[in-house]
Amino acid sequence: MADPRRLYINPMPQTERLNASFAGLEVAAFESRNAKEIAALISRFGGIPRVAPSTRDVPLEENTAAIEFAEKLLAGEIDTIVFMTGVGTQALFKALATRFPLHEIVEAISQTTVIVRGPKAARAAREAGIAETVSVPEPNTWHEIIAELDRLDSSLEGRRIAVQESGGANQAFLAALAARGAQVLRVPVYRWALPEDLTPLKEVLRALIEGRARVVLFTSAVQVDHVMEVASQEGLRDAFCAALGRSVVCSIGPACSEAIAAHGIRVDLEPKPHKMGVLVNEAAKRARSLLEEMDHGARSRAAVKEAETAPSPPAWHDSAFMKACRLELTEFTPVWLMRQAGRYLKEYRDLRARKPFLDLCKDPDFVAEITIQAAERIGADAAILFADLLLIAEPMGFRLDYEHGSGPSVSPPVRAAEDIDRLIEVNVEDSLDYVFEAVRRTRSALSSQTPLIGFSGAPFTVASYLIEGGASKNFRYTKSLMYRDPGAWRALMERLVDALGKYINGQIGAGVQAVQVFDSWAGCLSPHDYREFVFPYSRRLFQQLTAGIPIIHFGVGTGALLEMMRQAGGSVIGLDAHVELDSAWKRLGPGIGVQGNLDPVVLYADPPFIRQRAARILRQAAGRPGHIFNLGHGVLPDTPVEHVIELIRAVHEESRRIKDALRADSARH
Repeated sequence: MADPRRLYINPMPQTERLNASFAGLEVAAFESRNAKEIAALISRFGGIPRVAPSTRDVPLEENTAAIEFAEKLLAGEIDTIVFMTGVGTQALFKALATRFPLHEIVEAISQTTVIVRGPKAARAAREAGIAETVSVPEPNTWHEIIAELDRLDSSLEGRRIAVQESGGANQAFLAALAARGAQVLRVPVYRWALPEDLTPLKEVLRALIEGRARVVLFTSAVQVDHVMEVASQEGLRDAFCAALGRSVVCSIGPACSEAIAAHGIRVDLEPKPHKMGVLVNEAAKRARSLLEEMDHGARSRAAVKEAETAPSPPAWHDSAFMKACRLELTEFTPVWLMRQAGRYLKEYRDLRARKPFLDLCKDPDFVAEITIQAAERIGADAAILFADLLLIAEPMGFRLDYEHGSGPSVSPPVRAAEDIDRLIEVNVEDSLDYVFEAVRRTRSALSSQTPLIGFSGAPFTVASYLIEGGASKNFRYTKSLMYRDPGAWRALMERLVDALGKYINGQIGAGVQAVQVFDSWAGCLSPHDYREFVFPYSRRLFQQLTAGIPIIHFGVGTGALLEMMRQAGGSVIGLDAHVELDSAWKRLGPGIGVQGNLDPVVLYADPPFIRQRAARILRQAAGRPGHIFNLGHGVLPDTPVEHVIELIRAVHEESRRIKDALRADSARH
């Protein structure tokens, strides 16, 4: 996890500013529009600039979104307008002037609530003759916009809000608006892409990795994601992240710092006010002393000692699955299947017929055998521990039963606040040690090249089982408790977050290489209910998990919740079969992997059709680093095992063809 401590520094007095100096340090930056300016500032403060543009503005050739915005605005169908950036605001009015009389646009805007995100957007709006209704306070992030909207109106239900975008959508902001019931109209002006020539960017990456540059300045969130994307494409992500850990990482403001921390990187400097000149000033003043602390402090000495004595990474570290989790390039797309150790395998059915399901889960030797046997039988690129989402229920004081064909039942169910009082605090080391022992035995016997995935239910899904007493079609009791007694709901979720966090970390400590968190029932919720009743607890769970372990966050029927699921946590978002992989990945944005998403029923079809559908998903992924192939849900019980094996083979073969073609095309250009 990124170190949450940051140095928030106020502007220095003029006398101190004159004394600030990098004293010959090489300073890396990834600014694009103001590349010359930041290079000049670094030089002025005694540094050697290593500046490589990381973004490129791509104008929207036919800005239908801007035209739609103007038409709705003139028709009185917009209630609120949010201007996010100064450059974007200017570009929007320039585009509108080609189609509409600007005085009519300005007059129509004056009838709406106008929100500007910072001084540059405010200045651009004033230049166009628009008076702001709300000026967003510092640090001018989307969090402050939401706070101002909440202050203006306790309910945004049905409010028609247009959001001017520059470069790309802020998915977390859009999700927060949608969760409050707003009808959002996105108004993009241009989009960001990687530079056409990546050579300068790659050179700066290597300067940081080789230790020639040890100060790095980030001036926007998109820079962070783009630099990480290029590092992953070059197979340098781990080395780059390690280099940043040895460098002074400087951020221009909270949104940028949030993006840096999302990649597990510590932020050393975030000066105030959030301006480029102040950023360079403060970096020049503090860089030398911070580097000395890193080089001579206890943390650095411990890290050096560990690096000197550390053994070579295990074979699974560079497996296709783990590299995909880290968003690195792979020779082929890795594939594993939910419920791959399940009822479609004769070996499992034979054992299940002789022994109750819960007894199987509590038998570490059986768990190791069926987990390994399934992965090897079908040729999967990762093994997933044979277990169940509800094993946490028994230690909490519930009776857990499994009957053939009817799924799990939990008793007595939680239906009121007093039922929560009887829940037992879980000591996972004692009550769930059979799971951890199964992990240890599985990891010991599993091929060293094959990663092992642990798993758990998410707080909402486990809560719904405890409340409903089993599976449900309408989740009547779960939603009733949420709506009727928010205090009881909060108490239940907090207990589950605490127990599940310890349970997952226990699996990690025992030896799993990744974890999938199943929010199987979250798709029954509206975005508003997810935001209010689920999101805070899912995020809290992810924040408790051991740093550096890939976490896959998966839900069923959650197409409307994807942006919020990404914001809640996880390095990979699992997609079900009800969304298109390419459009869903675009919504999630850069810096995140995806898993999925073949319909499990396709495996009943003939092998040529299975190959066709698998190839379609692989083409949607387009060889992009970070794709893990899987089903949109678990393997169904009577699926022909030969078809499962054919799918694995098809994914490996077709993805190799796609990636080989991409490499050949890249070499030609």
